[in-house]
Amino acid sequence: METLKNGILEISVKEHGAELCSIRKGGTEYLWQADPAFWARHSPVLFPIVGSVWEGTFRVDGKEYKMGQHGFARDMDFVLVSRTDDQLRYRLESSEATLAKYPWPFALEIAYRLHDNKIDVIWEVTNPGEAELPFQIGAHPAFLYPDYDPQTRERGFFSFDRKDTMQCIRLVEKGCVDAQTLYPLELDEKGMYPLASDTFDVIDTLMLQDSQLRKVTLHRPDGTPWLSLTFDAPVVGLWSPPGKNAPFICIEPWYGRCDRAGYQGEYRDKDWINILAPGEKFSSVYTIEIE
Repeated sequence: METLKNGILEISVKEHGAELCSIRKGGTEYLWQADPAFWARHSPVLFPIVGSVWEGTFRVDGKEYKMGQHGFARDMDFVLVSRTDDQLRYRLESSEATLAKYPWPFALEIAYRLHDNKIDVIWEVTNPGEAELPFQIGAHPAFLYPDYDPQTRERGFFSFDRKDTMQCIRLVEKGCVDAQTLYPLELDEKGMYPLASDTFDVIDTLMLQDSQLRKVTLHRPDGTPWLSLTFDAPVVGLWSPPGKNAPFICIEPWYGRCDRAGYQGEYRDKDWINILAPGEKFSSVYTIEIE
């Protein structure tokens, strides 16, 4: 476990999954601490898929491969390749083990950079191979609800960088979506989305596509801002474990998402895939800001 601090924030990151495990400010923990009674992770990085492929199977030139939800990177040990006063950088490279289940060479680097009250989470995917590299990548950070009380229903609010009605899609079968049916994300009179203990019991996950959002802020029940995520990813998921009255909520920028229910086409043709030419690099950053 490695730790960075700058006088405002202190973060901890482990090599397994290059996973952010703690965000502390003034002695207060902001990141979920992976109690398996609810969810045994903190902030996994999702690669080379986001969500599920239909029936756990994807196809490359007609050959079938098995892949579990959210891919394998979160369950592999990365190597710490550099450390400075304000940044940690980790690297994972393809191997015989990964090529057996995902037949493309790759290099994935994940970095965490502190500045003021912000954390930049940086992803870089490089294609060292001779063929195009199709992939998805996403975030899954879980944030503790401020002022959580299991005996009350109110959990706070989301606000966004827009106040008009947005459109969501939902999971329908085997962890996959109906991409054609849209549901309005209806905001209250202040332009905020109320969060309650049962918000996700029926809908499971709110998914917003097509770059509808660039910023999500979590507010305390009294409306005070608690933390924000800013991102350029075209898809964002909002999730808390259904039916568990969990003490946390996830804000998840994604370059990708799960399959459409029933999808049996080629992996490279799935929705929201990214294609990287030989020798090219994909780079992205999202920022966590603690209020």
